[in-house]
Amino acid sequence: MKKLPWITCGCFSLSLLLVVSVFGAEKQKPYPHYWMSISTSNQSIPGMPAGVSGIAAIFGGKKLFGPRRDLQLQLESPRVPTGPPKADHEIPPGQKMGASLPLVTPKLEKSEYVRPEQGEKTEKHEKPKARMLIYWGCGETIRKGQPKVIDTSTMSLADFGRAFIGRTPTRQTPPAPRQGWTYSEWPNKDDRTEIPAESSLIGSHIVKGNYTPDILFTLDKKRDFMAPVEFSPLQKTAAGATTVEWKSIPTAIGYFATAIGHNQESGETIFWSASEVPEPGFALQGYLTPGDVTRFIKEKVILDPSKTSCTIPPIFKEGEAGMLQFIAYGEELNLVHPPKPKDPKKLWDIEWSAKVRLKSTAMMPLMAGEGRESSRKGTATKKGNAASESIDDSRTDKDDSAIDKESPAKEIGNRLRGIFGF
Repeated sequence: MKKLPWITCGCFSLSLLLVVSVFGAEKQKPYPHYWMSISTSNQSIPGMPAGVSGIAAIFGGKKLFGPRRDLQLQLESPRVPTGPPKADHEIPPGQKMGASLPLVTPKLEKSEYVRPEQGEKTEKHEKPKARMLIYWGCGETIRKGQPKVIDTSTMSLADFGRAFIGRTPTRQTPPAPRQGWTYSEWPNKDDRTEIPAESSLIGSHIVKGNYTPDILFTLDKKRDFMAPVEFSPLQKTAAGATTVEWKSIPTAIGYFATAIGHNQESGETIFWSASEVPEPGFALQGYLTPGDVTRFIKEKVILDPSKTSCTIPPIFKEGEAGMLQFIAYGEELNLVHPPKPKDPKKLWDIEWSAKVRLKSTAMMPLMAGEGRESSRKGTATKKGNAASESIDDSRTDKDDSAIDKESPAKEIGNRLRGIFGF
């Protein structure tokens, strides 16, 4: 049978169109990515002043408690410089950290592959034994259907893992070292300047280097360091619940809280989240996109930014306090240069992108009023003038015995050891 000419011609035209669309179209070239991760943290003790070194001594560190600001800068670029990589982030005067911060490329050490010996026996891992109780929701009473019990003795390891699955936020992949690209960061081995308490990021920022085009952007009040989370003194209700109140953070777009504790008698681990629906919240304690925050607020998982309090039901026994983790989510800034052209036919040749993300976190043991009472007892036993009411930094940082037996630092340290099992 003779083929019709128009059918042959049509097939050829269609094939040619597909070839042009797949192989002839211009592709976007790789471009540099720059991320600023801005965080504020505040670890506090109810009824105790910030920066009590006695607690730091328990954990072997200094200035463990009190507001702190952190900044992480990460740059990746497809360009490889001919000489040593060099880049700097020029900062506004209000940041009070000099004229610029050096972005240093870390030296990656090659790890040696160790071949396992033939006949080597693999270790047999015993099934972990654990019983966990999951609670959720703000309120003075434990709701019906709670707790959710997770017991390894009655479930498989697969079921055990699935029991902790919660909501999955948008995956964020910050710049990182990779083959064929140049990566740099701050803080680094050359510069770990401490960020002043009065530092501000508001103003013009410029990233310059020999492997990246100039990256210019401006930060406003919504992208400045967030205020620290500040709690009011904890209060116990008649039913044994714990009321947690916090000062509103102006730039927060949502809040989330979890608590963990341990029942010494039963050996059970207790988890709680402020979510109105079952949610362990393990994936919600980091940076979240504003879109995710809005979505989780609608799903009654994250607290609306208008909230300033939450009551934890009576799930922790007296004398066995839990540990509260709290996070305030901040705004985000996403820039691409140049902006996307209005003409869809015009090639969008991106030169660089930048992301700024924010959060403010806090951690605090749930001991309503006990820190204040212990503080009064400790003060009453001390002699001398008012200067002797505080713990001497020069002694407690080095000698745990300097912490008075009746002091809140000693008491809280024992409680924390009980919670975390050390």
